[in-house]
Amino acid sequence: MTIIYQIENSLYVNLTNKCPCSCTFCVRIDHDTVGQNDNLWLPHDPSLEEILDDLKNYNLDSYDQIVFCGYGEPLNRIETVIEVCKYIREKSKIKIRVNTNGLADLIHNKPTAELLEGYVDAISISLNAPTKDEYLKVARPRFGIESFDALLKFAMDCKKYIGSVTFSVVDKVISKEQIEASRKLAEEMGIDLRVREYIE
Repeated sequence: MTIIYQIENSLYVNLTNKCPCSCTFCVRIDHDTVGQNDNLWLPHDPSLEEILDDLKNYNLDSYDQIVFCGYGEPLNRIETVIEVCKYIREKSKIKIRVNTNGLADLIHNKPTAELLEGYVDAISISLNAPTKDEYLKVARPRFGIESFDALLKFAMDCKKYIGSVTFSVVDKVISKEQIEASRKLAEEMGIDLRVREYIE
């Protein structure tokens, strides 16, 4: 079971396979892993004890950052994310980032960004498209059309409670015009935009 994996000089934490989206470009549609790592499909959601036992095998200060990102939405397990962050904070000053679809408020039926304050240094949110209709086609969230507005609200809350927020879109998935519209939306919100490379 691959809980902790490495890309370049970052450690990644794979907490769950569950995700409320079914993105048209998701790497897990055609791949079982990312890079040279082992299979990222989990036989079950690892317990907090299993996660921490795996983390103990790494010298955290040897890495640039820890990223909560695997084959599911990490904030499905927001309480576990927080507990793992507490452990990391006790051991190291390493930077902690969460890669998320931004739908945690809908998953948990309450505002969630504030819960991450003091634990997470940065949030990367998959914006995926510049409008709610285009987002619905690309991300295919189970929450429907309200998902996009919830994502934007979560992003603004993260700006307030966490500070460092980045949106991402994927090239080849949406048009150049849509990417530029996404960039304009991000600029209006005071959030950086990263254009990710589509993984074949």
